[in-house]
Amino acid sequence: MEEKKLRSQEWFGRKGKDGFIYRAWMKNQGFPNHLFEGKPVIGICNTFSELTPCNAHFRDLADAVKRGVWEAGGFPLEFPVMSLGECTIKPTAMLFRNLASMDVEESIRANPLDGVILMCGCDKTTPSLVMGAASVNIPTMVLSGGPMLAGRFKGKKIGTSDLWRFVEEFKKGELSQEEFIAAESAMARSIGHCAPMGTASTMAAMVESLGLALPDNATIPAADSRRKAMAHMAGINIVEMVRSDRKMSDILTRKSFENAIMVNAALGGSTNFIIHLLAIAGRMGIELSIEDFDRFSADIPLIANVQPSGEHFVEDLFYAGGLPAVMKEISGKLHLDTLTVNGKTIGENIQKAVCYDRELIGTLEKPFKPESGIAVLKGNLCPNGAVLKPSACTPSLLQHRGQAVVFEDIDDYKSRIDDPNLDVTADSVLVLKNVGPKGYPGMPEVGNMQIPFRLLSQGVKDMVRISDGRMSGTGYGTVVLHISPEAAIGGNLALVQNGDWIHLDVQNRSLTLEVGDEELAERRLGFKPLDLGYARGYANMFIQHVTQAHEGVDFDFLKGGSGPEVKRDSH
Repeated sequence: MEEKKLRSQEWFGRKGKDGFIYRAWMKNQGFPNHLFEGKPVIGICNTFSELTPCNAHFRDLADAVKRGVWEAGGFPLEFPVMSLGECTIKPTAMLFRNLASMDVEESIRANPLDGVILMCGCDKTTPSLVMGAASVNIPTMVLSGGPMLAGRFKGKKIGTSDLWRFVEEFKKGELSQEEFIAAESAMARSIGHCAPMGTASTMAAMVESLGLALPDNATIPAADSRRKAMAHMAGINIVEMVRSDRKMSDILTRKSFENAIMVNAALGGSTNFIIHLLAIAGRMGIELSIEDFDRFSADIPLIANVQPSGEHFVEDLFYAGGLPAVMKEISGKLHLDTLTVNGKTIGENIQKAVCYDRELIGTLEKPFKPESGIAVLKGNLCPNGAVLKPSACTPSLLQHRGQAVVFEDIDDYKSRIDDPNLDVTADSVLVLKNVGPKGYPGMPEVGNMQIPFRLLSQGVKDMVRISDGRMSGTGYGTVVLHISPEAAIGGNLALVQNGDWIHLDVQNRSLTLEVGDEELAERRLGFKPLDLGYARGYANMFIQHVTQAHEGVDFDFLKGGSGPEVKRDSH
């Protein structure tokens, strides 16, 4: 069989003036001529940034990747792309996910790369890099940064999910300012992303279950030397992928997306998973709907006993057998014939997986919780869907009817939530509007609203909360999210008033505003779209082109498979 011509040779293999220019300036870095004579050029797409603490160790990790690429006979070239620090970037990292994906796509497309390793850790860096690479479709694999080690505070393990508990204790005076500072210093005690099964670890598990990463990518702690060993092996693997011409389109099939949904259910993964997987599917031109997340996770219980749905941390999950062991427990449900980056099937990769701790990894017969996955709700309040994570909810609230306490936007919420005169009871339904894709803009993680202080001091720990926003993957509670269509574009959420009755029925997958159609039509006459004041720049483009939550919050002009190669030269 004739060997496929390397893409990089369209640059480095040319004769005459063009070849001279492409090679000459690269040589100022000390690269000898033979590297340009047919070695696979491997791009290391690095989201290192000191403003993205989860990814701040990526310089060392990239060096380990390069060692593997050199060993396998490749030519590694590292390049940066926009990095999204979840805790530091304003107004929300989600606003810039699509921008980062465009950066990745065009950086890959415009440069002489035969294959790419995507280095990502913090929440939005993983989907943005995968989305961008999917739109180019060359041999690609993902290397995650790994979870941080669990923190220690007052003799107990802690992680990001404990933040919400600490905030409540601080507000009630049970935690002093000094203890609060001590807790924050103890929580993030090593390199890596959040220690629970938050969005970052959910994304790492997503790429492993999709087949885009090597086995154990999701769970090896960032501080563990085996993370660097995996990076080295990833460097070797990507060169082999190029030589075999194993592209993303060979791996990302409809079956692999179904696998990812089932694995996410078994892990009790983040609700953000839905938006990101929908966006990736859209880039690949694969039909995936919000209803698929309910359908394919419906009979998958919680297998992994990891926070926030369980008790332990991702570090502990790795010691117990890692994601392969979790996947093996639900192997009867998975499509085991799907291809992965190492040339083996999912079934082959998990065949020898072993569970070493039944406290961490349950079985289908003896799960940690019978309810897991994602519940997709429909009703007049969310005709295009809303989502809820049953494993993170209070069981008694999964069937609930209460009166709305409405916050028109995030500023209204912040100014009134702890007002002692707020007309609210434990049975109320907290409603937050205008925090959706267009309304914020960027759909921030504010959906898990804090319990009003007056109720918190009375011992109330959970309430039904609904919004068109998202919540952190480390969050928990009976929280309905991603209401679509959002309030900012005139969805029925915009019409909810204080005192309206709302009925949540998770078993029957419904969310109903008990207001008649005629009354809603009357209210709609007074609806005025928000003017957010973004008349220029990227934020304006985002508002004009972003899709709704049930469509993945991607740009409408980026869907539908990979774009064309750029053919013209500038020289």
